[in-house]
Amino acid sequence: MIIGAGNVVQSFAASTFKLPDSKDVLLRFALASDGHYGELKTDYDFHHDNMIGWLNKEKAQRGLEFTIFNGDTFHNDPAQLPLVKKKWDDLKMPLYVSHGNHDMVDEATWQNAWGYPLNYTFEKGKHTAFIVLDTATPAGVYTCPNAAWTKQQLDKYKDKKNLFVIMHITPVKWTGAGIDCPDIVAMFGKQQNLKGIFHGHDHDQDNVKEKDGKQYFFDSHIAGSWGTEYRGYRIVEVLKNGDVLTYQMNGKLETTVNSREVKAS
Repeated sequence: MIIGAGNVVQSFAASTFKLPDSKDVLLRFALASDGHYGELKTDYDFHHDNMIGWLNKEKAQRGLEFTIFNGDTFHNDPAQLPLVKKKWDDLKMPLYVSHGNHDMVDEATWQNAWGYPLNYTFEKGKHTAFIVLDTATPAGVYTCPNAAWTKQQLDKYKDKKNLFVIMHITPVKWTGAGIDCPDIVAMFGKQQNLKGIFHGHDHDQDNVKEKDGKQYFFDSHIAGSWGTEYRGYRIVEVLKNGDVLTYQMNGKLETTVNSREVKAS
């Protein structure tokens, strides 16, 4: 059980999970998705306040460098975008966002709100890079990422020790809400330093699926009208020795749901 290339080193059950010493962690970040702010007949304010509180507590206790909000920040109505942005201004760390199918605005509106285009990259330190991919049109139609742009970024960051991809919709139709993107999947399979691909979209998924030696992770949901019974988020820890650990959290119970770790190759 691994993230990316490397040897199997450990698989934890939630009841026996133990974190490495915090002094051994080089980079620690969180992912959460599917806020659906403004969806009728849901407690979206309550769930957003909870999630932001949980993430701020993570930062205060073990430390978080940033959070990634992996799509569906609001629910269809563009009038909700400035409201959810104002809500997330209470997060006490940098926030990166990806575009989801329910985020029904054009790129200019999106970038004006969040500060990022629909496709972008960012780096953390000398050894770690992130590629954020768009997977939906402004009308909410599922799309595969721009293959040419994706290939350029994969090539650009091929020499980084750790590379992570962030995309709201999975490129393999494992679920009814997925979409098959064979060209993208083939690129991922060939990318030696790609340590994980992270998704939202499927609110009832909170574990990992594998394809061509790569791992595709899901993180439950922040809000919305369906999904896992709990609201959760995913933590990723890049350790100083090169290992990478990821685990899913039940925010209310403050317990791990599942986890994986890979030894540096």
